[in-house]
Amino acid sequence: MKLGIVGLPNVGKSTLFNAITSAGVPADNYAFCTIDPNVGTVSVPDGRLTWLSDFYKPKKTTPAVVEFVDIAGLVKGASKGEGLGNKFLSNIRTTDAIVHVVRCFDDSNVTHVEGNTDPLRDIDIINLELVMADIEMVERRVDKCQKAAKGGDKRFLREAEVFSRLLAHLNEGKLARTFEGSEDDLALIATSDLLTLKKTIYVANMDENQWAQPENSAYYRQVKALADGEGSQVIPICAKLEADIAELDDPEERAMFMEELGVAESGLDRLIRSSYALLGLISFLTAGADECRAWTIRRGTKAPQAAGKIHTDFERGFIRAEVIAFEDLKAAGSLAAAKAKGQVRSEGKEYEMKDGDVVNFLFNV
Repeated sequence: MKLGIVGLPNVGKSTLFNAITSAGVPADNYAFCTIDPNVGTVSVPDGRLTWLSDFYKPKKTTPAVVEFVDIAGLVKGASKGEGLGNKFLSNIRTTDAIVHVVRCFDDSNVTHVEGNTDPLRDIDIINLELVMADIEMVERRVDKCQKAAKGGDKRFLREAEVFSRLLAHLNEGKLARTFEGSEDDLALIATSDLLTLKKTIYVANMDENQWAQPENSAYYRQVKALADGEGSQVIPICAKLEADIAELDDPEERAMFMEELGVAESGLDRLIRSSYALLGLISFLTAGADECRAWTIRRGTKAPQAAGKIHTDFERGFIRAEVIAFEDLKAAGSLAAAKAKGQVRSEGKEYEMKDGDVVNFLFNV
């Protein structure tokens, strides 16, 4: 999973990126401090994998990972090449989803590129640039389809009609992901590489005094209402505090500090959890003396395709999957005890994997 962290200059993108990846990239108080995208890979926190590793004591433990890309701050006119616009937009295209950092605090010591704090205006600036970039792509798609349809090909005629309606939607300043159409229409639009189709999590970057009770902030409430209206998610985070948490190497110290703050989980954990939910992702696990590992798949993936994540031979020669829910394995205390209770199931090619399945795939090639 690859997430692009975006936002206007100086809203806390790089501070957040530093905190969640401990990458130590520059986070200075001036525009375009981030020019090339910084990339950091972080492990997905998973208590189930920790338990399996403690139990099996394998030679190797491999968690699922998320790749974060800290992309340069965007300014007005980016779709026309202003600032670092074209580079910024091309970097977003390679991501699975967007983490849009929005400044929701006032601080005269931190320069705001637009002069003052206004989260809805800031969101509009970025969304408008993405929409304008999408308009250019859709115009080209419509033109291409219309030319191809001159021979009367109904497929291209329909494609031109669908994308023409989408173009009208975008010209109203609306995002592609809010376009309403039939399942077939939306499936056709999904074949395009549009920026405003990407699912988005808004990160409301708040000050230390308000982030724990975000509903008390008018700025946060504005972002929440906007996110709810477009089917996106919003997470309140204080990037500065996240940076303080990240500096604590000792897990016990970190846990104590978070307890003092009254937080059950870090902003990173909440961000990853939201990203999985937003993209419809789950994890299954494999365990043994050699390796315990978490694998990320899309919800609804069937057993042979999940096996193919491990090795193509597993999918090609799939026979069956021996499956147990993690919670059943943990409660039983061992695989042998779970088998004695009849909790280990034999599943075939049509089985849809569940989050937390602990699996042994049987195959023959």
